[in-house]
Amino acid sequence: MPPAATTSLGYSPPDGGWGWAVVFGSFISIGFSYAFPKSLTIYFKEIQEYFSVSYSEIAWVSSVMLASMYAGGPVSSVLVNRYGSRPVVMVGGVMVGTAMLLASFGTSIMHLYLCVGLIGGFGLAFNLQPALTIIGTYFQVKRPLANGLAMTGSPVILSTLAPLNQFLFDSFGWRGSFLILGSICLNCCVAGSLMRPVTKVVPPKPENLQTEEAKNFSLFKHRGFLIYLVGNVVLFFGFFAPVVFLAPYAKHQGIDEYSAALLLTIFALVDMFIRPVTGFLGNTKLVRPKIQYFFSFAVSYNGICHLLCPLLPGYAGLVGYAVILGLGFGMVSALLFEVLMDLVGAHRFSSAVGLVTIIECGPVLLGPPISGALVDAYGDYKYMYYACGVFMLAPGIFLFVMHYFNYKKLEEEQRQSVAVEMRTSEETVQLNMSQSDKSTNKAHG
Repeated sequence: MPPAATTSLGYSPPDGGWGWAVVFGSFISIGFSYAFPKSLTIYFKEIQEYFSVSYSEIAWVSSVMLASMYAGGPVSSVLVNRYGSRPVVMVGGVMVGTAMLLASFGTSIMHLYLCVGLIGGFGLAFNLQPALTIIGTYFQVKRPLANGLAMTGSPVILSTLAPLNQFLFDSFGWRGSFLILGSICLNCCVAGSLMRPVTKVVPPKPENLQTEEAKNFSLFKHRGFLIYLVGNVVLFFGFFAPVVFLAPYAKHQGIDEYSAALLLTIFALVDMFIRPVTGFLGNTKLVRPKIQYFFSFAVSYNGICHLLCPLLPGYAGLVGYAVILGLGFGMVSALLFEVLMDLVGAHRFSSAVGLVTIIECGPVLLGPPISGALVDAYGDYKYMYYACGVFMLAPGIFLFVMHYFNYKKLEEEQRQSVAVEMRTSEETVQLNMSQSDKSTNKAHG
């Protein structure tokens, strides 16, 4: 499948050079996109008391922001296809910065929903999709490694923002902190400036590009894309909730707040380490040709981890779970978009990721609340972890089985294509020989 992507691009990506600067810019953009909504939770308690709202009402700020980021995927994809990644990311940085500036003057919780949630969420969408898309234009041979390094931005920036937000909160309160965070988000504009369009040695044919654009919904007829989409919609119901409820689960077992928070630190450190390692493994000759199996394993591994969690006793068991969860979460995150690019090719990735994110918006938004409802209903976290385990293990097995048949089908189609080309070549040779014989006979006559 990777060679097909190169052919469709119509040029040979540089696989290095300025591409590494692009990876650094994507590292920042992707990092802010995923880490920023999570990092804002440190301000929720004070905001909740300031506006006299419930915890569920304040929690919707991050939920709306994440949902807007995913829902804005198609809009971002259209803009990237038309204008390129650089201006879209820079506009996104300005939007997030402006959203935080306006939110610092908020007078109601609805004000925060609109500014932080809606405007800020769309700004993050304009950071995420372009950063993912441009990597595929610069890299082919080293693309899994480049994607793995770029996706490492999420745990790195989250581990940076968490203590920074605590310092800002203690020093300036939530309003002053939002003002400063708005200026920090403008660094996304700097990241976007690094994303200059790739220099194409052999530019693609215009008619081919027009054909691909005419096809942003024909992806629903793409066999590999549909397999990916079905599996991902299910797995996202159980992907984020185990991380969200890890600290509360520890406190539920009588563990102190500091030790419970340390579990998330351990998780983040392991996640930070495994993402580039996963990219490196995905780039090896052994794994790259069948990288879909690697992704299926990573998803299934997450499911097994969640099923084991309630069986691990005491704090030592939770530390072990935090380690194996970090490994699984990091592997899936590093491969999530690489395997999509492997299936549809870099030339259609922008359209594909736009469709995927808006469809995944539902499970991303509903997954944690559904998991929380299980905790409320049974008064125990183990059923939530069992459910998340099933939500991850089932699509992992589904993806493995379906990609087995997909690989077989692709090999069969390739053999048929080669056979047709050989038959056409033989017919052309015979036709040329026949015409040559006729010309010879006429000359003798």
